[in-house]
Amino acid sequence: MSQARYKPLSTVGPFAKLRIPVIGSPMFIASSKELVAEQCMAGIVGAFPALNARPQEELSAWLDYLNSAIAGWNAQSPPWPAAPYAVNLIVHKSNDRLAHDLDVVCDYKVPVVITSLNAPGDVVKRVHAYGGTVLHDVSTMRHARKAVDAGVDGLILVCAGAGGHTGTLNPFAFTDEVRRMFDGIVVLSGCMTHGRQIRATQVMGADLAYIGTRFLASAEAQVNPRYQQMVLDAGSADIVCSTAVTGLPANYLRASFEALGVDVDNLPARDTSSFAFGKRGDGSEAKAWLDVWSAGQGVAGVEAVLPAREIIDRMACEYLAAQAAAIA
Repeated sequence: MSQARYKPLSTVGPFAKLRIPVIGSPMFIASSKELVAEQCMAGIVGAFPALNARPQEELSAWLDYLNSAIAGWNAQSPPWPAAPYAVNLIVHKSNDRLAHDLDVVCDYKVPVVITSLNAPGDVVKRVHAYGGTVLHDVSTMRHARKAVDAGVDGLILVCAGAGGHTGTLNPFAFTDEVRRMFDGIVVLSGCMTHGRQIRATQVMGADLAYIGTRFLASAEAQVNPRYQQMVLDAGSADIVCSTAVTGLPANYLRASFEALGVDVDNLPARDTSSFAFGKRGDGSEAKAWLDVWSAGQGVAGVEAVLPAREIIDRMACEYLAAQAAAIA
């Protein structure tokens, strides 16, 4: 197949005026509304899973909070406009909140919707009806083609080493093969903590970087301080990929298993049919895995717990320096 026409970032709707081309990936539990607001006001897309707003009636309150924070920032004639926010919807039969959360997303006209784990189905039609943008998580070419056929605006390529649910494909191979058949928005995920890596994603043909692990060590992240310390202490060798927790391959901190007395070298495998996002089987199993914490292989690049804005300020300086070095 011939190379698809590359669409420059400046032409792609809600992402045209970002300070730097980054989406803060939606992290289960960890992405608080405060973290998302800080990300948006610092000039990158902030995102959260709808399931983080609990009970489900809280989702409207989270969106009210974000809309208020963004409006307040933009009213101050800031150095850059606030970036849009994104809500992640788990499109899977185990998510009994999907219908409710999609209704709320449409009522609020959420600018960007990220769909995960199954084909986006009717989500695309409903979000497009109010002018929103749909991005879909994919980890294989088969899933990428299905998402394109469903009419999504962009693909999030979950590559080897990404934190949480992960992929196995090399980012060079994955990005190139997707670009040969798709000229929409491409977002690259996996192991990025530095501005030069953000710049590298664009050189490879992607539009945006998708960064999660770095924000685990942000002041606004909704995580246990012990979790943050494990992130600071870890390197790539301390990351374990396993299906034991959810039934799907995901990357976790080895130390979090060991703290529970779990033999990491003999983790049980779960069949994908038992997958239940946010539930993890029955109550006893959910409790057993509660303190197993995810992170990506790029964790060595996380050296301090900082406010989200300071993290993004540093990334912006690093990104601009990488651009200047390339020109020089």
